[in-house]
Amino acid sequence: MNLRSRFRVLSAILAVGICAAMLLAPELRSTQSSESHSEKSANPWTSAQVLHASDFSAELRIAKNDQYPTIVYVGFRTLFEGGHVPGATFHGTASKEDGLADFKKAAAALPRSANLVIYCGCCPFDKCPNIRPAYKALHEMGFTHVRVLVLPTSFAADWVEKGYAIQKGL
Repeated sequence: MNLRSRFRVLSAILAVGICAAMLLAPELRSTQSSESHSEKSANPWTSAQVLHASDFSAELRIAKNDQYPTIVYVGFRTLFEGGHVPGATFHGTASKEDGLADFKKAAAALPRSANLVIYCGCCPFDKCPNIRPAYKALHEMGFTHVRVLVLPTSFAADWVEKGYAIQKGL
């Protein structure tokens, strides 16, 4: 098995394990059960703020330095270290209180008109515990140009396996 195949397998295993742990954690079950189904499925962003992997990969290939977006990964650190969108930064896991606080602290230093792209890819997008809190925090902070990279299955399946560029480490 080559290195790329091993990375895909390990990423998928990690993503499934992390999502399962998040969904089964007692402190999360209580907050999840208090939300109605419509609240959980409603997305706070508009369709114009949605990016698909193929479009975003193409955008990154042609972007000049002054047009390159600020890309922030809002998921789990171990997955970020394994591979992420080139140029992305990590400032905390948005589903955790301390991670969201770190994320907000880093975002506070940016101009509110910054071209921001946030993404996770830890698990199926509709169940992601990180992307919605991150988006809501940026919206509440007054950011006006935030886009969400939608990875329907996972970063491994929807980015890595498609052959889009990745960067490893921190």
